[in-house]
Amino acid sequence: MKKICFVATIPAAVNSFLRDHIQAAGEIYSVTVVCNSEDKYLLEGLDAKIVFLPIERKPSPIKDLLVLIQLVKLFRREKFDIVHSHLPKTGLLAMIAAWLACVPIRINTFHGEVWATQSGWRRRALKLCDQLVGLLATNILVVSPSQQAFLVKEGILPQGKAKVIGVGSICGVNPLRFHDDPDARLRIRNDLGIAHEATVILFVGRLNREKGMLDLAAAFDTIAKHYSNVALLLVGAEEDIAFRQIQETCYAELDRLHYVSFTRTPEHYIAAADIFCLPSYREGLPMTILESAACGVPSVASRIYGITDAVEEGKTGLLFTAHDVSGLTQSLSTLIEDKSLRQQMGEAARLRVLNLFLSDNITEELLTLYAKLLVEQYGY
Repeated sequence: MKKICFVATIPAAVNSFLRDHIQAAGEIYSVTVVCNSEDKYLLEGLDAKIVFLPIERKPSPIKDLLVLIQLVKLFRREKFDIVHSHLPKTGLLAMIAAWLACVPIRINTFHGEVWATQSGWRRRALKLCDQLVGLLATNILVVSPSQQAFLVKEGILPQGKAKVIGVGSICGVNPLRFHDDPDARLRIRNDLGIAHEATVILFVGRLNREKGMLDLAAAFDTIAKHYSNVALLLVGAEEDIAFRQIQETCYAELDRLHYVSFTRTPEHYIAAADIFCLPSYREGLPMTILESAACGVPSVASRIYGITDAVEEGKTGLLFTAHDVSGLTQSLSTLIEDKSLRQQMGEAARLRVLNLFLSDNITEELLTLYAKLLVEQYGY
């Protein structure tokens, strides 16, 4: 039986976008998953061998070198046929280790470029890391056509090196999980003390500066002064933005600002929302927009690569220029004021996901790619 190793930084990432792939691959191949031990309970029920290594998200030269050595030893011992890595730090370590261990098929998926919002030496250094990944990997996957074009334009990958699975996405959306759910909508609103008739703006993700969290806080501060029946719901762990910073910006509207630090069921919070908002500065292809779309929730998001593949502008949501708080405020106001437009865009968004981004289709195409590469490598 051929052996595949998936490498990702954290179990939360494995749970959110690799679980379906791993389960399907496990029916054909011997599967190993490598990640760190943070939130390891998220891997419960996963049909794969789990290896925990102390992979940190931020640069840590000594620890990273030790992890690299452990990866090389693991890859040499297990003699994997395919190593497939995800996320920037993990991609770099896994591709170096897989090359050193002579793994024949080395696949990396680019999700979103950390350096896209950087400048100076930091940007140049991070770009070099991605260029190295591109050289060491035998195959490159990207999560959206616009990301592919960006990477080619920036000189990270040569034309034709990268492949987009389907029309884009890391894993697609499972419509059995993400769908309109009136019961969840009512329950979440009751739990959080949100009025049933309120218009709820939702953000799901890390509270991170590059996600545009301070822009969203400023926009909501303005919106809440003009619309008495609007609430903002944030779902996700604090990172470089603390929730109290958002509270300070929205001080006068604290009774309409709601926060949930972690959930294993984001679909329930999406079902409780009317508008999904992602004012991010960089993305590969945001699954949260597609998941919200599957639930019939339109999006307001920044017009950047990755997001332009997830939102059909003017049909499934509204886009604005990144960093433009007034543009964000205006776009949110448009959907707040026009309920029929929200419903029209939400339905269009749902149909688009069902037509283009189903998880079964993405998984099937990925498994087809594995089979093709193995035949090319071994002849059978």
